[in-house]
Amino acid sequence: MVIGAGPAGLMAAETLASAGLAVTVIDHMPSPGRKLLIAGRGGLNLTHSEPLEAFLPRYGAVQARLEPAIRAFPPSALMAWAEGLGQPLFTGTSGRVFPKALKASPLLRAWLSRLAGQGVTLRGRHRWEGWDTEGGLRFTGPAGAVACRPAATLLALGGASWPRLGSDGLWTGLLPGVVPLRPSNCGFLHAWSDIFRQRFEGQPLKRIALEFRGRRVRGEAVVTASGLEGGAVYALSAPLRDEIAAEGGVTLRLDLRPDETPEALAARLDGPRGGLSLSNHLRRAGLAPIAIGLVQEALHGGAALPLSRLVKDIPLRLTAPAPIERAISTAGGVGWAEVDEHFMLRRRPGTFLAGEMLDWEAPTGGYLLQACFSTGRAAAQGIIDYLSS
Repeated sequence: MVIGAGPAGLMAAETLASAGLAVTVIDHMPSPGRKLLIAGRGGLNLTHSEPLEAFLPRYGAVQARLEPAIRAFPPSALMAWAEGLGQPLFTGTSGRVFPKALKASPLLRAWLSRLAGQGVTLRGRHRWEGWDTEGGLRFTGPAGAVACRPAATLLALGGASWPRLGSDGLWTGLLPGVVPLRPSNCGFLHAWSDIFRQRFEGQPLKRIALEFRGRRVRGEAVVTASGLEGGAVYALSAPLRDEIAAEGGVTLRLDLRPDETPEALAARLDGPRGGLSLSNHLRRAGLAPIAIGLVQEALHGGAALPLSRLVKDIPLRLTAPAPIERAISTAGGVGWAEVDEHFMLRRRPGTFLAGEMLDWEAPTGGYLLQACFSTGRAAAQGIIDYLSS
């Protein structure tokens, strides 16, 4: 029995069914793959094309635990699998890999059709409630309580981001050794002035650079009503989140003109204004309205640098991560000491884990889905070996 019908759970189900096992997939949502479908709205970044030597370190401190699963089912295998479902892929200029359809629904339909052909049973609207006193699985379904005792169980219930799509994290109270779930690839809170927020909420910051603790990231961000989010922010989210937890707040540095030298900016910004207002002076120097607004926010906050330096070093005081419900993914989960090398719970033989339930995180760019697919396949192989023995 596979509990959880996301990428990790469905990949496990396919692997198990391909080995000739009878598989039932259970989910508390009415239909499978809901979070995968939402991810498809952004193009469905399946994986990344960079060499494994560059790919694997993206998983940071847990690289050694995830590496065997990813090497056994690497990006090249995931790409071949997707194309085997009739979904041609392409690699973007950043190295990210997408279906040419730029959405998840065609892939999910083909995948569910393959699973049905393998005899996999999918059952929705059943929430897992843990184990009974004899070790059987307990569920609550439309008709009430249900109990069963499969030969092996795989848990793939996800983290706690976007709970309305299914991954609500309620399982954390049912398992031992859970590291608290935290937002990852998330936005952060910053106290904008009312004027700035009302004028610029929802507007993008393009071709910027963000810097924190010596790490510099180029990309884009978006101003929100309560702070800042977007790709460049997500790339720094783990160290920002951890520093805020330790210190109560952090200062992120924003470079509005990363392609220009301070000297070039000084020639345009630090001379006499000729009677122009600050806004008009900055506008004449080529700054967009949102950039002008950020410079004014910094000045009103007490910044006193020359304009040329301020444009390249705007301080943004971040006070907290955005709520976990809005994060792209989560960190935390069942600690690695609780599972063996086959992803089986040490304290409950025959029960395996995969996907975001385990304590790992990764940046966006294909690394999240790749690890979900790879651990789903690896845990399924662990089940096959367990049942064979």
